[in-house]
Amino acid sequence: MKVLLTRPEGRNQSMIEALTQRNVSYFVTPLLNVQSTSNLNSAEIEQTLKQADIIIFISTNAVSFASQIITNQWPQNAHYLAVGDATHDALIGLGIDAEKAPEDCQQTEGLLTLESLSKVNNKQIVIVRGRGGREDLANELINRGAKLNYWEVYKRGCPAIDASDICQQWQSFGIDTIIITSGGILDNLVKTVPKELFAWLQTCHIIVPSSRVFEKAKAYGLAHVSNATAANTNAMLAALSLK
Repeated sequence: MKVLLTRPEGRNQSMIEALTQRNVSYFVTPLLNVQSTSNLNSAEIEQTLKQADIIIFISTNAVSFASQIITNQWPQNAHYLAVGDATHDALIGLGIDAEKAPEDCQQTEGLLTLESLSKVNNKQIVIVRGRGGREDLANELINRGAKLNYWEVYKRGCPAIDASDICQQWQSFGIDTIIITSGGILDNLVKTVPKELFAWLQTCHIIVPSSRVFEKAKAYGLAHVSNATAANTNAMLAALSLK
């Protein structure tokens, strides 16, 4: 097994350490970058958070970029939620006690099963996320009667890559397994691989973090896809039969 790690720069270290301990070869090519942004000005941020009953973080990037913008001055009376283990750990690192989605479904669908989100009529909810994220969570919370605001604290892009050269490197290295931790990374992977090499990509084992990204991979025509059900290192290792 030779694994391609594709998370943004600086976000692959946990998997690097785990694979190294297990003597599994890996190649790192970040297929997503993130940059700080905000759809709210400082006054709007302060007012929105002050009024919030519930604050939901969609990713570790959401935690990181939001904390940089407000320098960790978080409301004390809000209930905090995290979509997964890594996001939960990032909040704990800031001293924020947060509830997380169930272990067996660390995604939007899991969050929606929580008791704390079952009765949200007239509750002020803030979703902290990247620009252009999914609307499923917001739509369902609005259906349940919540008053919802987005705070979009980062935007995603694709790093500058020489597609022909990098794909040649992947093949020369013998990549047969690719870890994908988001739909955006999957999109950028498919855009990066030239049509003439798509047959090679179809032979690779693609590990994805959720049923949504699994369906997207299948729609792209990828044949050998496994759903790890979460994006954290333990889930990915389990999907690789390495845990």
